[in-house]
Amino acid sequence: MTDQANKQSKQPDQQTPNPRQHFQEDAAGELLTTNQGVRISHTDDSLKAGERGPTLMEDFHFREKMTHFDHERIPERVVHARGSGAHGYFQVYESLADLTRAAFLQDPSVRTPVFVRFSTVVGFRGSADTVRDVRGFATKFYTDEGNFDLVGNNMPVFFIQDAIKFPDLVHAIKPEPHYEMPQASAAHDTFWDFVSLVPETLHVIMWVLSDRALPRSYRMMEG
Repeated sequence: MTDQANKQSKQPDQQTPNPRQHFQEDAAGELLTTNQGVRISHTDDSLKAGERGPTLMEDFHFREKMTHFDHERIPERVVHARGSGAHGYFQVYESLADLTRAAFLQDPSVRTPVFVRFSTVVGFRGSADTVRDVRGFATKFYTDEGNFDLVGNNMPVFFIQDAIKFPDLVHAIKPEPHYEMPQASAAHDTFWDFVSLVPETLHVIMWVLSDRALPRSYRMMEG
C-alpha cells in the first residue's frame, strides 16, 4: 500500500497550469468584424462583378481595409517636426476672477496639469535643434472644464499676414528635396527669393537674424 501510494504521488499533476498562458491568445468564439463592428464571414475576397469581374465600389469592407492600410504609417509634421516636451503643473498666484470665468485661473490652490512642447520649425524630426530658426512654444492646460491650448512661437511677429501664402513660405524654407540641405531657414536661396518677393517679411527677418533665433536653452526661450 505504501509503495502504491508513493507511485501515485510521483505522477505529474494534471492540473498544472500552462506557464505560457499569459502570453497566448485564444480567438475561439470571437467574431470577425469591420471597424464599425459589422460582422463579416471572412476578409480574403473582395466583392466582384461576376466570377472574374472587376471589384465593385459597393464593397465597403475592401475600401475600409485599404484605407486602414494606407493610414498605418503617419508621416511626420510638415513644420515643427523636431521638438521636446515636458510635463508639469500651473498654479495661479492670485485669483483672476475679475478678469475671467476660467476656473483654473480663479483658485490659487488649484494645480492644473500642463504639457509644454518646444520645437524648431524647418527641420525634420532627426534634425539639429541648434540651427537658427523660429522656435515653437505650445502649452496645453488639462483643466476640469476641458483642454486649454496656447499655441505660439518665440517671435512676436510672423513672416506673412495672409494664410494663403503659408504653403509658399514652407516650400521656400524647407531643405532642398534631393539632399535635405540646408536645415537652417535662412541658409539657402529659395528663402531669400521669397523674402525679396514678400516685403512684409522684413520685420520678422530682423528677429530671425537676432539672438532670439538661437536661444541658449529652453529656460531662456521666450514664448
